[in-house]
Amino acid sequence: MVGDGLGWVDDDPYLAPVYTEEKYEKLRKGREARCPICGGTQFIKDPERGEITCLDCGWVLHDHLIDRGPEWRAFDSEQKIKRARTGSPLTPLKPNKGLSTTIDWRDKDISGRSLSPERKPQISRMRRLNKIINISESSEKNLYVAFTEIERISSQLGLPGTIANEAAILYRRAAKRRLIKGRSIESMAAACIYAACRRYKVPRSLDEISDTARADKREIGRSYRLLTKEILEKVPPSKAVDYVPRIASSLKLSAGVEQLAIRIINEASSLRLTSGRMPKGLAAAAVYLAAIITNQKRTQREVAMIAGVTEVTVRNRFKELMDKINFVILV
Repeated sequence: MVGDGLGWVDDDPYLAPVYTEEKYEKLRKGREARCPICGGTQFIKDPERGEITCLDCGWVLHDHLIDRGPEWRAFDSEQKIKRARTGSPLTPLKPNKGLSTTIDWRDKDISGRSLSPERKPQISRMRRLNKIINISESSEKNLYVAFTEIERISSQLGLPGTIANEAAILYRRAAKRRLIKGRSIESMAAACIYAACRRYKVPRSLDEISDTARADKREIGRSYRLLTKEILEKVPPSKAVDYVPRIASSLKLSAGVEQLAIRIINEASSLRLTSGRMPKGLAAAAVYLAAIITNQKRTQREVAMIAGVTEVTVRNRFKELMDKINFVILV
């Protein structure tokens, strides 16, 4: 950091060895300093070399600066927030975004030792009271129930934290516009997760989410349509390519099968065989066909169970691909 010509670049007490103690105090109070060689008043501080140097003549005024910054590095603002030790990071999955004080669920003291049996009931009562105090308004109670449901569904489906955070943000926006009025919390929370999966191209169908959620599939669908109408501008449609990695991984197939299945789907798309077809069914048929070509055969029943479709769907899509695509190009 370069001085602005008004004096000292940094009130660092370790600059004292350059001057006598009396002169240093006088200069520090007056907020001005001069180079003892050329009398210059502008200095540059180099934190990597630990030096303060005169900008005019290059005289090193001090060469043992102490780095008072953190011992960790952060390459963006998100990492900086997560690695800072001034409290827990902000998260949209908390009604107050994690700004309130919480009592940890582990029954341990500040030193990491387990609490005595006499102290555990007391801490448990304090924990319950703390939850009641932190969630005082009805709107916060609504968010607490919704975010708990979002975390539960995300955990059971194995979704990344980005999806849960995006779903929580969507639910907040829906609550702000009063779209949740007259609808169950569970259906709106599941709809937000489905919308987040669609936005981030994470292959999860409405059937999978409804099987895990505590709401009916039709109710979740109505809530999702309301979100797309009032909040979401554009939601990309599901593509068959997005389902291929998950199906191939679950069937323990090689990366070559996955790449070949994607090439089959792209070829089918160029021939307009994908229009009007369910993405999961097309992806399952492409993986089944790629497995046969690479001699890593799987049964139609295995592929259908992993993809969440019927064997008839896999068989029909497989026949269409066999009839229309030239496989000499693909192998």
